[in-house]
Order: sequence, then C-alpha cells, then structure tokens
Amino acid sequence: METVRHDGRETAYRIAGCDADADTTAGSASTGESAGSAEVLYVHGSGATHRLWAAQYGPDGPARPAAALDLSGHGDSDDVATDPGPETLDAYARDVIAVAEETGADTLAGNSLGGAVVLRVALEADFDPAALVLAGTGAKLAVAEDLRAWLAEDFDRAVDFLHGDDRLFHDADERALDRSKSQLRATGRAVTRRDFLTCHRFDVRDRLDEVDAPALAVVGEHDSLTPPAYHEFFADELPDCEYAEIPDAAHLAMAERPAAFNRAVGRFLDSLDD
Repeated sequence: METVRHDGRETAYRIAGCDADADTTAGSASTGESAGSAEVLYVHGSGATHRLWAAQYGPDGPARPAAALDLSGHGDSDDVATDPGPETLDAYARDVIAVAEETGADTLAGNSLGGAVVLRVALEADFDPAALVLAGTGAKLAVAEDLRAWLAEDFDRAVDFLHGDDRLFHDADERALDRSKSQLRATGRAVTRRDFLTCHRFDVRDRLDEVDAPALAVVGEHDSLTPPAYHEFFADELPDCEYAEIPDAAHLAMAERPAAFNRAVGRFLDSLDD
C-alpha cells in the first residue's frame, strides 16, 4: 500500500499496472511521493476497503494502471472525527481528491457510498473528473429504518441482513459471503454505521444537471439496495450518461460478476477516446 498525507491524516491506496506494482504488492508505503500515474481511481462503499475492487485494479481490469483507496477509518487509512452526513462526505471527498491528485487519476468510479463521494467531488470540489462510473449507487441513498436500528443496536443482525438474498450478492458462494462479512466486522460498527447514516442523508437528485463529466451508471440486475431504477434515473437526468446492467449480480456486481462488469466499464472508457 502507498499513502498520501493530507488534512492532517494519511490515506492509504493501492496502485497497479505501473512501476509501483512490485512495491505495492510487497506492502510498502510511500511518504507522499506518487508511485505512478493511474487512469481510474476506485472508491468503495460502506464498511468496505480498496479490496472490493481487486478485480478492477488487477491485471484483468478495464483500465491499467488503476488505483483504489481506503476511505478514512477503513483499512489502512487514518480515521476522522466527523458526524454522519455532509461532514463525513466532505472528509471522504478530500481523501479521494488527495489520492487522485497523487496518482494522476482523472476518472472516478464509486460503489454505493463511494458513488455519493464521487458525486460530491464532481459537484462541490475544485476538481474536475474526466469521467464518472456510478456503480450500484444512487442520487438519493435512503437506508431502511430497520437497518439503521440494527447498525446501532445489533451489528451482527445488520451484517446478516446485508448478506440476504439480492442485497450485496445475488448468488455468491459461502467463501465470498464469509469474506464480505469479515470485512464489515473488521471495519467495525462505528465506522460502518457512520457510512450508512451518511448515505441516508445524501440526496442530489435536483443537482444532476450540474454534472458535466460523461458518466456510466452500471448496476447488478438483482440489486435491491440500489436497484436498476436508480441508475435509469442517472441515465435520464445526467447530461451525458450511459446505462449498463450486469446479469446475475446484485449490489456488488464488480466482485460477483467481475468479467461482465469490467467489459461494461471498458467499453465506456474506450468510448471516451472516440
């Protein structure tokens, strides 16, 4: 992992497909010098880490080189003391901008909460992404009342709920389910709850016409957390947005059906050069 220091904290990221591969694979960390130039920066969702995107920044991903980060309080990144909502979203946006500037990434890809962060950057920050990939996310990300209660009072029940049918996964094997549950528990209740509450307070439905970067809205066919209708809304309301649906996948289509997901993203990235 590499790190970049900003706003009094360090944000960890992995970059692959450039000269930094050998160093990042070995687990070394930089002191802020860029390890290379990335085309795409991937931003994970609630309770996750950069590892969500292993099939995208890896050798079979749609863009090389690519980078993926750990948002504050996740994985190897320092945490922040922020309240859920806009304050946390702004902190996460600063993480993304710091890593994007460090790596040279100009396309931002976000899943779920990560999609909200990417949109926050596009709408509010002094940073102009060349393109956006909005994967399993929405312009409004309301969280069910029961899930919000379980995140406060019964974290194990919240984790089990998220791994129910057609939520995070459509048809994942037990190994993938166990790995995903372990990641949420490793991130912990406090940060994961902050993530979901930040999602719950996110709503930019009336501002999508301000986004001038071309976008891809890509969703798993069976995603019940951020369903296809959310992405059709993106396609209708963003000035320049394509829609893609990944068969036999739910919320984490990039992990559940990586080949199909990467083809969709690759076609979109290729179209930007036409």
